[in-house]
Order: sequence, then C-alpha cells, then structure tokens
Amino acid sequence: MPSSKLIVRIFTFYIAILFSTTPFFGQTETVAIEDLYVRDPYILPNPNTGEYYMYKAGDVKNEKGNQVKGVVAYKSRDLKTWIGPVTVFATPEDNWAPGPIWAPEVHHYNGKYYLFATLNTHVEWKKKEDGWPNYTHRGTQIFWANSPLGPFLPFDRIPHTPLDEMALDGTLWIENGEPYMVYCHEWVQVTDGTMKVVKLKPDLSAPAEAPIRLFNASSAEWSTGSRHKDGRVSYVTDGCFLYKTKSGKLLMIWSSFKNGQYAIGVATSYTGSVLGPWEQQKETLFDQHGGHGMLFQTFDGRLVLTFHSPNSPGGSERAQFYEIEDQGDTLVLKGRL
Repeated sequence: MPSSKLIVRIFTFYIAILFSTTPFFGQTETVAIEDLYVRDPYILPNPNTGEYYMYKAGDVKNEKGNQVKGVVAYKSRDLKTWIGPVTVFATPEDNWAPGPIWAPEVHHYNGKYYLFATLNTHVEWKKKEDGWPNYTHRGTQIFWANSPLGPFLPFDRIPHTPLDEMALDGTLWIENGEPYMVYCHEWVQVTDGTMKVVKLKPDLSAPAEAPIRLFNASSAEWSTGSRHKDGRVSYVTDGCFLYKTKSGKLLMIWSSFKNGQYAIGVATSYTGSVLGPWEQQKETLFDQHGGHGMLFQTFDGRLVLTFHSPNSPGGSERAQFYEIEDQGDTLVLKGRL
C-alpha cells in the first residue's frame, strides 16, 4: 500500500488537475503515422471505445506547471491517423530518477492500468571507459491509474528493478494468476546483456522475489554483437514481449543486433513457463534495422507486430505495423499494413 505521504501527494495531484484553469491534458492534433516520431511504440487496444492507444515518451508539464519528462498517448481507429498528444504521466519531481524515459507500455490488469517505464538519471556509479557509454543509473518503475489515459501515479520513489542493475524495458506477464516482470539487464554493465524475470506482488507495487536470469543475448545465433575499441564484443538485450501461440507455446520476441542491423528474434520456453529454460530460434522475425517490438490483436482479429524503424538517432524513427501469422510453434511476418 502507498505510504501516508504518498497518499497526500496523490490527493493533491488529483485536486490540482480538477481545479486547474489550464487543462492538464493540453492541446491535441491529428498526425499521420509516417509523420509521428516514436521509439519503442506500444499499442493498447481499447474495446470500450474501438480505439487504439499508442504510448511514447515526451516532455510534459506537471501539476505545478513545470516541464518534466513524462509519457504521452495518441489514439487512432485505423492505425494510420492519430490524435494527440495527451499527457498520461509526469515524472514526480522527488522521484529517484527524473528521466529521460524509455519504452513506456501500459497493461490492463485486475481492473487497473499499469505503466511500465524505464527511467534514467545522469548519476554515474562508475568511471567511464574509453569507447563505452557512461555508467549511469537506470531501471524500470511501475505506475498505476484507473484509466488508460492516466494520470499514472507511483507506488514509491524507487524502481522495481534492483538499484545496482542498469535495467530497462520491463514488460508484464501473468502466469497461473501471478504477475511477473520480464526485463533486460543492460549490456553496458554486463557486456553480454541478459534477460531477467522477477515475480511481483499481487498489486504490482514491488518485487515479491529476487530476479533470476533467463538467458544472455549471445545465446542467440543471430545476435552477432558489436566490437568495441578495446576488443570487447558486446551483446544487446532490448524490447522483450511475451506471447502464447494458438498451440499453447510461450514465445518471447526481443531485440539485438545482427551484422550491425537492429533486429527482432524469437525465443521459445522449453517448459511453457516464463521461468524457461528458453531456446533461441535460429531465424529472426525482422532484421532490417528495426526493433523493440510488441504484439497486439486488432479489432477485426488480426495479429499485428509494431516496432520502430530505422533504429537511428536524429528523429527518423517511426512506428511500423506488420501482420503476423501465428503458426503454433513460431511467428511469421506476413506483410506490412
């Protein structure tokens, strides 16, 4: 349960929204998908309205009117034309990490909505090495709301991943009625990035157990890694998402690099449990410099993969949509929507 201090802050937050003379959700516009910059797109279909919500990180204003890092949502009925942005989350100013935010995704679970977001700091815990990124604190934190459009609020001021891990890209998986978070342990810290899973408390407020490792990025034959100036080869784990096929197989899509190109691969749980062990499929699902994917069902029953491409800095990233065929033991790309 939230602390009394946090309950007071939540109450104040709602009152500020209700009585503010400036609408908290701001102005919206219509934009074509090919004109909308987005990394790590996440889609939540809303059957109550017949709309798709897409979440992305952005700069927003909090209840005090200060600009902070946050998450915005866009809505669409056809996945081509989108209306937004709507502010759904503003990082609390006293949170453990102020941002930037990566990989926001929203899950509906037990009557509430939960935002999983990777938060970053500029605080370094280790001296930078030549040819290597800065060693800064980052982790996945979970926030809750009664609506898919928020406002999403924290359980506490700390992440759900261990503070001594550079962790990112947490996603929700429910197994036998119990919630788990699968996430990536950053290659920057461990060189050969890993996929991990942690069991959560029933209300998702905190971890219930210690995390365990599922696999390393190098376990996939297609994940060829990147060579650095000092000769070390790093292997990336990014963008995990779980899916159960029509035959009951539990699959995980995740991203790494294949011969210098950002790519999406598929892993299969040998036991059918999130705990694995996990076997890597030899063929990639997509390997043309795009990744960080997730799967969703359209209202007309199609299985769709979305991811960002190209994987390049500078604002050229766009959400891509491909129809997927569920073959029971694997997934096959059918064609672009």
